[in-house]
Amino acid sequence: MIKFHGDAADGLGIVEPGTDRLTAANATSFKDDVLGLIDAGTSRLVIDLSKVDFVDSSGIGALVGLLKRIGHRGEIVVSGLSDNVSQMFRITRMDRVFSSYDTAEAALRALRENA
Repeated sequence: MIKFHGDAADGLGIVEPGTDRLTAANATSFKDDVLGLIDAGTSRLVIDLSKVDFVDSSGIGALVGLLKRIGHRGEIVVSGLSDNVSQMFRITRMDRVFSSYDTAEAALRALRENA
């Protein structure tokens, strides 16, 4: 179950996966929940991974699927990557696809400045 903090009026929000592992066991439900937010008008998202210590290929696939859905209509960035998750992003080259910030607050500021 995701946690969402945001304002529908400006289409900006922070999503927390609500789990410490983003894997095949939960990646589809995570993706579906976030797609619901995107379809409802949230176009600029911070995916706060500060409480996630492991992401497998299904988790990466879910993040890429979200990025594809939002397309040019918005932006998705990530924040709070642990060493393990950061390493997975480097191995899969997702560090070149997603902008990453140390904190969700820093990511939110960057999205507001880039609007």
